[in-house]
Amino acid sequence: MSSTDKPRVAFIGLGNMGGPMAANLVEAGYVVTGFDPSPAAASAATEAGVTPADSAAAAARDAQVVITMLPSGKHVLDVYQGTNGDGVLAAAAPGALLVDCSTIAVDDARAAAGAARAAGHRAVDAPVSGGVGGATAGTLTFMVGAADGDLEAVNAVLEPMAGRVVHCGDSGAGQAAKICNNMILGISMIAVSEAFVLGERLGLTHQALFDVASTASGQCWSLTTNCPVAGPVPTSPANRDYAPGFASPLMAKDLGLAMTAADTTHTGTRMGQLAAEIYREFASGDGAALDFSAIIGAVRDDQNEGAAS
Repeated sequence: MSSTDKPRVAFIGLGNMGGPMAANLVEAGYVVTGFDPSPAAASAATEAGVTPADSAAAAARDAQVVITMLPSGKHVLDVYQGTNGDGVLAAAAPGALLVDCSTIAVDDARAAAGAARAAGHRAVDAPVSGGVGGATAGTLTFMVGAADGDLEAVNAVLEPMAGRVVHCGDSGAGQAAKICNNMILGISMIAVSEAFVLGERLGLTHQALFDVASTASGQCWSLTTNCPVAGPVPTSPANRDYAPGFASPLMAKDLGLAMTAADTTHTGTRMGQLAAEIYREFASGDGAALDFSAIIGAVRDDQNEGAAS
């Protein structure tokens, strides 16, 4: 398919994730107009071939596909509706495909989809997993909430950014899958960190514990890909002073969304609640600028306090 056959894309939110995602669309031959309120983010996207716009509505004007990657459900709804009905919904081409890749509350995702459909558009929630590395490499996993009739169109647009696209159900199902997945991730990273700290106190080297657990029943992504100690997995953030691939405040946010969903569905999530409390405290303090695997530092601090008492 040539660039003239591809739909015109607007990309709203060109930060650490959105910027490289938009660049991959450009690389695949899409004409992409983008907006981000950060001059640095907008400039980096422009260098990657994205045509800059001075507002979200301007970027979306007559676009056939509008992709959003924003911090919260409020941001998504505000961008869609604008201040006086002058937002993305009014600006996009009739029947546009609106794809929200943000991680937001399930209820907000359904509200955004309802507003899009009421305006005559198609709506998809498609949050991602894979971090900045996956966004740059074009290997993200997209968790898609969409009507069956929209799958072919959304798959074609997501393909240049994706390693895998999973259809999870109708509107909101993508967000539901994302927060459930990240609840597992947050809990497992704390468990892996506690195991390494215990191993240290028992005289195990990090490599010895990794060699056993990575090929035994303790194997998990938090161990084999994002190992919280330096050495066993050279590409993990622990080898870069915990420079974030997935920052601790984002994990705290996602666990908060999961706990809100647990409350509204009356679901018992004791481990999730504890993980949410641990990450909320860590992200508001020492972990604010660090990868979520740096939680091992908080685990060590807790162990030291326990030994002192």
